[in-house]
Amino acid sequence: MKKTFLLMAITTAGISFGQNKIQYPETKKGETVDVYFDTKVSDPYRWLEDDKSAETGAWVKAQNEVTYGYLDKIPFRNELKTRMEKLWNYEKIGAPSKEGKFTYYSKNNGLQNQSVVYRKDQNGKEEVFLDPNTFSKDGTTSLGGLDFSEDGSKAAYAISEGGSDWRKVIIIDAVSKKVLEDTLVDVKFSGISWHGNEGFYYSSYDKPKGSELSAKTDQHKLYFHKLGTSQKEDKVIFGADQKRRYVGGYVTEDNHYLVISAANSTYGNELYIKDLTKPNSPIVTIVDNFNSDNSIIENEGSKLFIETDFNAPNKRVVTVDAANPKPENWKDFIKETQDILSPSTGAGYFFANYTKDAVSFVQQYDYNGKLVREIKLPAIGTASGFGGKKNEKILYYTFTNYTTPASIYSFEPKSGKSEIYQKPKVDFKSEDYESKQVFYTSKDGTKVPMIITYKKGTKLDGKNPTILYGYGGFNISLTPSFSISNAVWMENGGVYAVANLRGGGEYGKKWHDAGTKQQKQNVFDDFIAAAEYLIAQKYTSSDYLAIRGGSNGGLLVGATMTQRPDLMKVALPAVGVMDMLRYNAFTAGAGWAFDYGTSQDNKEMFEYLKGYSPVHNVKQGTHYPATMVTTGDHDDRVVPAHSFKFASELQEKQAGENPVLIRIDVKAGHGAGKSVAATIQENVDIQAFTLYNMGFKALPKK
Repeated sequence: MKKTFLLMAITTAGISFGQNKIQYPETKKGETVDVYFDTKVSDPYRWLEDDKSAETGAWVKAQNEVTYGYLDKIPFRNELKTRMEKLWNYEKIGAPSKEGKFTYYSKNNGLQNQSVVYRKDQNGKEEVFLDPNTFSKDGTTSLGGLDFSEDGSKAAYAISEGGSDWRKVIIIDAVSKKVLEDTLVDVKFSGISWHGNEGFYYSSYDKPKGSELSAKTDQHKLYFHKLGTSQKEDKVIFGADQKRRYVGGYVTEDNHYLVISAANSTYGNELYIKDLTKPNSPIVTIVDNFNSDNSIIENEGSKLFIETDFNAPNKRVVTVDAANPKPENWKDFIKETQDILSPSTGAGYFFANYTKDAVSFVQQYDYNGKLVREIKLPAIGTASGFGGKKNEKILYYTFTNYTTPASIYSFEPKSGKSEIYQKPKVDFKSEDYESKQVFYTSKDGTKVPMIITYKKGTKLDGKNPTILYGYGGFNISLTPSFSISNAVWMENGGVYAVANLRGGGEYGKKWHDAGTKQQKQNVFDDFIAAAEYLIAQKYTSSDYLAIRGGSNGGLLVGATMTQRPDLMKVALPAVGVMDMLRYNAFTAGAGWAFDYGTSQDNKEMFEYLKGYSPVHNVKQGTHYPATMVTTGDHDDRVVPAHSFKFASELQEKQAGENPVLIRIDVKAGHGAGKSVAATIQENVDIQAFTLYNMGFKALPKK
C-alpha cells in the first residue's frame, strides 16, 4: 500500500522577511515521496526525524540561535521575567499522606526547580525524604513516581532524565533512606504498585532498536519485581502472549487482588483480576473487549466496585462478585446521571466528583450506596482529591479556578466538616479579576462552553491582548485552574479564554466521539467559532488574538492557523502532533488511533487526515500569523520531528513580515518534570513574543 523513495537531497536558501530581517537557517530539502492508495505525498523534511543525527542536532542549534536572537531584542522581556519570578516565588505544599510511622508531603519554597518530598515523624519532627533537585546539576531530572510497601518500611521511586517518558526505578529502605539494590532501568508508562512488602508491579516495553526517543513501542508488559532479585529475573505477568500497547497493574488496598488493565488505544480497555491470596491463581477476565473504559476502584472482600462507561456514556459505578465478574452480572451502585462522573474512595466512603459544564460538584456515599451529603465547595471551580486509605479519619482535596490559586482543604467525612489546610500566599489580587462562562454556537449549531477571565473593568473595545486556549481530544476535560503565567498575562491587561471543545470529556463519551476520526474537523470548527465569538463581542480583534495549545492542542493550533490564517495575529503551537500521516510510526503514537484514525486505515481516512494535517497544509505565499513553535529535544511522547517539519514548512512558505520561529528546549520532554526555571523562561518567551507581535513596545499594563 505504501512505498518510500529516497532521492538526492537539495538545499533551500535562507529566507529573510520584513522589518525584523530574520535570516532563517538553511533547511535541506530531500525528495522523499510516500505513496498512499496511489497518491504520492512528498516529505522533504523526513531527515529531521532522525533525532540521533549530527545534522539534526546542528539544525536545532541553528534554529535556537535565531529564535533566542529574536527574543533577546524584545525590550520588555526581562521586566516580564522579573514579575513572573516574583509571582511564582511562593511556598507550595502538597496534601499529606501517612505511610508507616511517617507523614509524607511535597513542598517547594517557591523557585526550586523541583518540589521536595518531606516527612514528619510521630513527634512532628520534619526532615527531607527525597530532594529531586539533587538528582542532576541542571534540574532536568525529576521525580516521576513514588510508592511505599504495605508497612511503609520500603519505597520505590521513579526518575525521569531530560523529560523522557523512560524511567529508572530506585528502591530504598524508607526509614534509613539507603538504597537496597540495583536500579531498575527502561521502565515506561508505568505506575509502581507494591504487593505487601515483598515487591511491586511495574510496566514497560522491550528497549526499541534505534532511537529510544522516537522508535516505535507497541508491546507493553506487566512485570513483578521481587525484592532482592535482579531485574533480569523479573517475571512477566501479562503481555508476553497478548500484544497490547498499554498494560497496567495495581494491587487493591487489602492486597487481595491484582487488577490488570490492557488496551491498544487511549480509549477502551480489557479488565482482569488475579487473586493474590491463592498461590498460582489464574488471571480472570472481567471485560474482554476495548469498547468501554473500566477500572476497579475498590473492593470489600470479593465484592468489586467498578467505574465504567459501559452502557453509561457519562460513567457509573457498578458492583459485582469476583467469582462471576462478567458485565452481565454488574449492578448499579452509583447510577449514571447527565453529568460526568469521576469517583474516588477514602475513609470508608465513596466520593462522586461530577463535572457539570466544566466545573465541579461532589457527592459523598456510604458503602451501601446511600447518599450522605453533597459537599459544599468554596466557590465555582475545580475540586480534586477526596482519596485515601480506608482507615483514614481525614481526607484532603484541592480547590482552584482561573482566579484562585490552588488551596488544600482538610475534610472530615463523618461530620462533613471542611477547612483550609494550606492556602498559598500569592502576590496576586484575585478579587480584582473575574471569570465569565459563555455558550457560543459552532459551525454546525452545537453549543460550546467557554470561560473568559480578565481584570474587572476591562473595556470591550476589541483591543485587549487575548490568548484563546484549547485542547479538544482524548476525552480530556479542561476545567478551571490557576496559573501563575496566566495571572501575569491578565495583570498586563490580557484576556484569557478557554474553550471546551468537542473531542474532550466535558460532556462524556458522546462529546468525545464527536471530535474523533472523521469528525475531527468539529474540533477545529469549535475553536474557530470561539475566536469569532471573542472578536464579535469585542473582547479582542484579529490584531490582538493569539491561539495556544499543546500536544493534541498543538495540532489544534496548527490546523486552525492553516485553515484560517487571517483569524489571529499570533499562533503558539506547543509539542504538537503535526504530521498526521506518520504520527503512528513513532513511540506509542499508534495508540492514538481511536481519536485520529490512521493514514493506513483506508483511502477515505488517509484523505481526511491529509486534508487537515498541519505539515501538509502550509501553502506557498500565504500570510500566516506570527508563529512560535515550541518543543523539547527529548520529547518521546510527541516526537519533536512533528514541530521541526511544521516550522520548516512555514519558514519556507511564509509571505509577509510575520516571524516564524521554533524554540527547542534542550534536555526537555513533553512537559512533565520540567524545571521551574525552564518553565518560567518558556512562559516569559511566549508572552513576550505574543505581545511584541501585537505591536506592544512595552508591557501594556492597565
